[in-house]
Amino acid sequence: MLYTMALPGVLYFILFKYVPLLGSVIAFQDFQILNGILKSPWVGLKHFEFMFAYPDFVLVLKNTLLLGTYQLVFGFPAPIILAILLNEVRAMFLKKTIQTFFYLPHFLSWVIVGGIIFELLSLGGFVNTLRTWFGAEPVLYMQRETFFRTIVVLSSVWKELGWGAIIYLAAIAGINPSLYEAAKVDGANRFLQIWYITLPSLLPTIIILLLLKIGNFLELGFDHIYVLLTPSTTAVGDIIDTYVYRTGILEGQYSFTTAVGLFKSIIGFILLYGCNYISKKTTQQGLF
Repeated sequence: MLYTMALPGVLYFILFKYVPLLGSVIAFQDFQILNGILKSPWVGLKHFEFMFAYPDFVLVLKNTLLLGTYQLVFGFPAPIILAILLNEVRAMFLKKTIQTFFYLPHFLSWVIVGGIIFELLSLGGFVNTLRTWFGAEPVLYMQRETFFRTIVVLSSVWKELGWGAIIYLAAIAGINPSLYEAAKVDGANRFLQIWYITLPSLLPTIIILLLLKIGNFLELGFDHIYVLLTPSTTAVGDIIDTYVYRTGILEGQYSFTTAVGLFKSIIGFILLYGCNYISKKTTQQGLF
């Protein structure tokens, strides 16, 4: 019965995750739609050589790495901090209200979130209205390269903060309450209880989720960046996903963009395997 229940999930991964991997061979072909995969000519590593020689790709890779690093540094710890803070709230009504407030943005599409951000940061928006109240000049935030990466990271944290905290709250709920009671008897205050009980108990969960995050380091989300990108911020906001969309879908360079996607997957695999190896050696915790 259990295997039967698992069958739809297994079929999903086979059909939509593993079977499409066979299409990666077009990265080594000059793919032509009418000829298909079987009859398209093989070109070897031609598209990979062109990818590394293409000036725009270096800029795109740089933008992707920078945004990925910012989201990892600022976005990953945020749900952990929120979960710990929520765990310290003793009034259940207040706790549930705060949780609901932070969960709701996750259910909004990036199109809606992008519209909200553009409205808030427009010349007549809330942020610039506040600036004028204090005598400052309005700023076109969405057209300034200086602010783009900050806006991307902050919007990502705001949207996924509450949803990401759910796993950590579940892990905290599984901590033995007697550990906190013993700590109180020993005179430990709330901060010391968090430092010596909550955080060490969360460590296995944190490591697993961190490894998964590192494995998807270059997966910043096409819809997230695309709705916020403007012609003025392309130089700092054009990432691999938007680059693949522009060259692959709009220009029809299917083999080249498949090579770019395969390169991104290989980098993700190397990062995941390397960080998992380091984690196993240092903390005895890992994905495999």
